[in-house]
Amino acid sequence: MKYGYSKTTNLSFEQAIEKITDELKKEGFGILTEIDVQETLKKKLNLDFKKYKILGACNPPIAHKALQLEEELGLLLPCNVIVYEKNGKNVVSVFNPMIMTQLLDKKEMVSIAEEVKAKLLAALERV
Repeated sequence: MKYGYSKTTNLSFEQAIEKITDELKKEGFGILTEIDVQETLKKKLNLDFKKYKILGACNPPIAHKALQLEEELGLLLPCNVIVYEKNGKNVVSVFNPMIMTQLLDKKEMVSIAEEVKAKLLAALERV
């Protein structure tokens, strides 16, 4: 099973981050965390790396429902979205939440993961 879905865009790096953030918002997600991998690797290891950001996206009502079923699910949250440079373009990728259903022995989690997947893919499609 694929653990994510990607889309290459002609948008600038900053525009791609802004666009996916806006589209996720339309689906009920907010960005809880933003990790600048390029900056972190430069600061911590003095290494040069391409532009690469990890956005921690969360849909609070869905997260609450899922955490009521499985409190340890927090180990897999928030849903990561990445934006990075590749071959002169920018790639936006979203996590496939169906992966969680393979790790958990709770049939009720399948419908939640399907709902999250649909919302993440809808946002990605509009980038």
